[in-house]
Amino acid sequence: MKRFNSTGLCVPSKHYMVNLDGKLAQIRKFVDDGCYFMINRARQYGKTTTLAALAKVLKEDYLVISLDFQALGNESFKDENRFSVAFAKIFLQRMQQCPLESRELENILFRFTDIIAQKDVDFDLKELFDHLTAICAASPKPLVLMIDEVDSATNNQVFLDFLAQLRYYYIKREANDEPAFHSVILAGVYDIKNMKRKIRPDEEHKVNSPWNIAINFDIDMSFHKDEIAGMLAEYEKDRNTGMNVDEMAGLLYDYTSGYPFLVSRLCQLIDELVAGSEGFPDKSSAWCKDGFLKAVSMLLIEPNTLFDSLFNKLEDYPELDRMLRRLLFEGKEIFYTLGNRPIELALMFGFVKKSDNLIVVSNRILETLLYNLYLVSPEAQQEMMQNEALRDKNQFIQNGHLDMKRVLERFVVHFHDLYGDRDEKFLEEDGRRYFLLYLRPIINGTGNYYVEAQTRDMERTDVVVDYNGEQFVIELKIWRGEAYHTRGEVQLSEYLDYYQLDKGYMLSFCFNKKKHVGVKEIRLGKKVLVEAVV
Repeated sequence: MKRFNSTGLCVPSKHYMVNLDGKLAQIRKFVDDGCYFMINRARQYGKTTTLAALAKVLKEDYLVISLDFQALGNESFKDENRFSVAFAKIFLQRMQQCPLESRELENILFRFTDIIAQKDVDFDLKELFDHLTAICAASPKPLVLMIDEVDSATNNQVFLDFLAQLRYYYIKREANDEPAFHSVILAGVYDIKNMKRKIRPDEEHKVNSPWNIAINFDIDMSFHKDEIAGMLAEYEKDRNTGMNVDEMAGLLYDYTSGYPFLVSRLCQLIDELVAGSEGFPDKSSAWCKDGFLKAVSMLLIEPNTLFDSLFNKLEDYPELDRMLRRLLFEGKEIFYTLGNRPIELALMFGFVKKSDNLIVVSNRILETLLYNLYLVSPEAQQEMMQNEALRDKNQFIQNGHLDMKRVLERFVVHFHDLYGDRDEKFLEEDGRRYFLLYLRPIINGTGNYYVEAQTRDMERTDVVVDYNGEQFVIELKIWRGEAYHTRGEVQLSEYLDYYQLDKGYMLSFCFNKKKHVGVKEIRLGKKVLVEAVV
């Protein structure tokens, strides 16, 4: 029986997978056109699985040599000779696994293997590419070179020299119709043009020269809702859980925006851990919205390679960390600017995506993960707010039901006591963050929250809380006068219609010295709005 897989290579015969045929057809066109391109996508975005599937699609028409630079080891990049020998060995190993169908090619490979087998062989990049050119000339099929994990070669000159040679022979193919690889595909997290590298000042021209032949790879590798639905339909055919496939696919897409690892991991958690846990005795009961939300809670507190990698990037790049904090807590619009280093880093590592030329967090899961990370702070006053929430927690949960009105009432009291003397700038930049600081320990372990990206700006932020099968929408806003406030009430009422809720919540941070601090209920048509003012 197949299963969901979130580690390593996904294999269609063993794992439930999104159908990649559409994406492979788009990539194949690049190959058929003889392109040289780089697939740089965030960690665990399906690059290796895509390359493996692509190799199978191409094998009828091409001789595909698929390499992984992680197999070379760090010592191979110490100097040109070691790199050339190591590359030749792994290349020859892959060639020997292919049906060669040419006696001339077999003889070339035999002589090449004999040279490399000699101890202390002196073998530079020019000799390596001379042999690779001879192999391309003798091959009965066009050669396609794939190299995965190319960012394993960061911070060394020999790799740039290798790329420069690759470019040189590729251009000779175009200019003089000389033998060379038909297509070159490199894959990794980093856009290699932005890799850290140590080069001598007199060799700076080498930084850009390997790249003026690489075309832009603009294929969307995220999973769309209908693709996720196809994977779930295959699972459902095998397991007969009775799930609503369209609803589950919609939830997975809404929370992940199709990030491949997150989709697969959530499915895996529902199938293997939610099913059989308290409240979900079997798979049929697990494949529903409540089971999905429990899987989200599990995912957000588990250690995994993706989250570890993202946290490491925040430590490695302080400017990236600062930009994400501004994006999450200040509500300022950040426009995409070509060449802006923090933005380019955030895009490359998968923290954010472009939306109408604005930068937004890439999906709800990563956004909540970042909020949770940033809300853990050693600052004394922040810790005080969290401690107050923990002390009050028993007041808020009755028979598994979350009393959100009471949450707002107690927050108003604590916020006024702790921060009532703060200035307007504090309320504008930090007020909403302190509400999340208070909310998180209350729902932690049972509920989830996320910030609705469509409504977050400097004036307004909508927080959606899921707790034990109930949903709460809380609008956090900066008071800008009565007319603006009235419009906000109408907006919240419309938003409740979208969520099919009759009660909503509003928390206003008001700068007016004569404000009436507290909580009240007002009616707006058939809706009840619980409004808190601090």
